[in-house]
Amino acid sequence: MKFPAIWAGSAVMFAGVLGVAVAVPAEAATRVLGVDVSNWTGDVDWDSVADGGAGFAYVHATEGLDYRNPRFADQFGGAKEAGIFRGAYHFAQPHESSGAAQADFFVRNGGRWIADSKTLPGVLDVEDNPYKNRNGLNHCYGLGQDEMVKWISDFTKRYRARTHRDVVIYTTTAWWRSCTGDAKGFGRNPLWVARWGTSAGPLPASWKRHTFWQSAEKGNHAGGEDRFNGSKAQLQRLAFPPATYWATGLAVRRNAYTVTVSNTGARTVSKLSVYGQTFGGNKLVKAPKACKITATVLRCTLTSLAPGKSVKLTLATKPKATGPVGINLKVGSLKLTLRAAG
Repeated sequence: MKFPAIWAGSAVMFAGVLGVAVAVPAEAATRVLGVDVSNWTGDVDWDSVADGGAGFAYVHATEGLDYRNPRFADQFGGAKEAGIFRGAYHFAQPHESSGAAQADFFVRNGGRWIADSKTLPGVLDVEDNPYKNRNGLNHCYGLGQDEMVKWISDFTKRYRARTHRDVVIYTTTAWWRSCTGDAKGFGRNPLWVARWGTSAGPLPASWKRHTFWQSAEKGNHAGGEDRFNGSKAQLQRLAFPPATYWATGLAVRRNAYTVTVSNTGARTVSKLSVYGQTFGGNKLVKAPKACKITATVLRCTLTSLAPGKSVKLTLATKPKATGPVGINLKVGSLKLTLRAAG
């Protein structure tokens, strides 16, 4: 692979992934069955659920700003003990408070993501208002389409800021079209579509593909009947995505270069190597303590980089008098060239 050249005064960004992508045949789609449960489900025999073929479960954790499922801890923990991927969901009450406030409540009460290889990202359940007779509001909770889009956006943004994961959105196509105007701005959030029958049917405009499908309100096991639109390996990747990072480089001038590495994912990046080799008669004279240098070679190890964090490496060199100089860098699997003109 060639190193892309970066001239003095310009910067570049490259994204990297720690892990190997899994190729899955098309026939694997909808292979993994699952359930969703709540306080109303009662006690769950999770071993029986697992033996019956369920590979994942979503557990109702919270609703609005004041409801916590009293059975959540037992249901959530029981699913994991039975070897089932598990996640939590929040039932939205958009008329009660801001989306951000409800996202905070959800995260504090079971909705946070855990990097234990068994926890799925949380779910925002936003659907037809079931309490019309009690609260006197319409099926959109009394919100206009623009207000609803903003509410959902505030929830999804706050959840990502708190967990570094994109919340799954559970909804129906009919409700989404009616209450958001078929909003198109939520494609990065996995879709869990609810539709009883033999197919997931048409999807809301934000999505070209569903991630989960609830095909029946009651299934053969506890709670609702659900399907993951992929293989078990893909479900594992959703629960425990590879560590991801990006790197930017800048040739500040002929004798000064910077490299910034940022963790863009939800998992800690560990033991990331940074290797560099100068060219054009450029000699390294100074680097951070995490690095070792010779006249022409740079070797660094970034021991640990937490989600959302960045580290900046500043390099000083002694270039030759004239002609192009610079340094070729490899940050993990990423390659870039920082070049300064003569």
